[in-house]
Amino acid sequence: MNTEIKKLLENVKNGSVSVDEALLELKKEPFEDIGYAKIDMHRNIRQGMAEVIYGAGKTAPQIRGIVEKMREKGQNRILITRLAPEANEELKDIAEYTYYPDGRIAIVGGKPTPDGIGKIVVATGGTSDIPVAEEAALTAECFGNEVVRLYDVGVAGLHRLLSHMDEIMDASVIIAIAGMEGALASVIGGLADCPVIAVPTSVGYGASFGGVSALLSMLNSCASGVSVVNIDNGFGAGYTAGMINHMEAK
Repeated sequence: MNTEIKKLLENVKNGSVSVDEALLELKKEPFEDIGYAKIDMHRNIRQGMAEVIYGAGKTAPQIRGIVEKMREKGQNRILITRLAPEANEELKDIAEYTYYPDGRIAIVGGKPTPDGIGKIVVATGGTSDIPVAEEAALTAECFGNEVVRLYDVGVAGLHRLLSHMDEIMDASVIIAIAGMEGALASVIGGLADCPVIAVPTSVGYGASFGGVSALLSMLNSCASGVSVVNIDNGFGAGYTAGMINHMEAK
């Protein structure tokens, strides 16, 4: 994935941007202070993936102000996570704005054409895990990845997962999302030849302790190549999977 700073240096090399102009760009304020938020305008330069708005706990006017400032500074695609339906109602008049209720995500500027090295598979143990899965899938798509969704393929009916072996073996990264005992990650980890990111969910009965049982199960996976993010953290899984899927730049 080409970062803005790489493009800037390439322009200096080919003569379309002078050294002084490039220096001025690099000297610009690395964040924009709008009082209630300090917007990181250099994240795309540092990480190759731009600033994201965490919607939970923010008012709709605050989110609107952040979006307007990001656009003013040249960020044309903006991801807003954990956005409540009530806030969405106040924001849906923003230009090029799309809300995805299943994942509680809004994307301003549309999804890009995928440019990763392969496909990211997002698999869930059950239908109840889909909200977390959609957060992961939409995050990955927003950062230029092709996503294959395999929903309700948990270990209570293992044949459902095994019927998708082609997709599993063709993936460059797999996100395994499950609540209850969280066994899906270990099963996939024992089948796949790529990194597996496990996401425990808070789905389950009383003794699942809000996802802690799935978290501990995934942390203790005997399958090599399985890494674990926090409970219900679909965004973190989708973001990390996207970075792995763009490692050709390294």
